[in-house]
Amino acid sequence: MSENVYNRIALLRAERNVTRRQLSDALGVHYQTIGYLERGEYSPSLYLALRIAEYFEVPVEVVFSTTPFPRIGERTA
Repeated sequence: MSENVYNRIALLRAERNVTRRQLSDALGVHYQTIGYLERGEYSPSLYLALRIAEYFEVPVEVVFSTTPFPRIGERTA
């Protein structure tokens, strides 16, 4: 079983016109951490995941998942 954590951070940032630097400053983390998260090279702590969801004002499940998110425009059964 894989322990990958998938996320929509890049999508949420793009929708809201937020840079990695702006998000990292708001969260108090290094801007490269946001890149590592977006690329799936790093899984956030529960605390950081909750803070990211809070920043975007969405439930944590909207940002993070243990299964890949469907691509935009992809139909689900």
